[in-house]
Amino acid sequence: MIRRRVVVSGDVQGVFFRDTCRRTADEQGVAGWVRNLPDGTVEAVFEGEPEPVQKLVDWAREGPPMATVNTVSVHEEEPEGLTGFENRPTPGGY
Repeated sequence: MIRRRVVVSGDVQGVFFRDTCRRTADEQGVAGWVRNLPDGTVEAVFEGEPEPVQKLVDWAREGPPMATVNTVSVHEEEPEGLTGFENRPTPGGY
């Protein structure tokens, strides 16, 4: 089990990034969450087996068809044992 946190910048809000990310994670059997951040980026956490998690990290570098991804920062973290994948609200209610 591994965990990766990604922060994606570019034209990534309002282009179905979060919903497509959630569906892709569900298809791959990856747990975690995704949310918009107030600065216009999208943050996501992926937990699971190494290969499916890497597929999600690779997917984040492209995003859905309407997105324009400029950068993706990837951070290794200790798994928390998450189950399921959720679309979380933006911090601060934005």
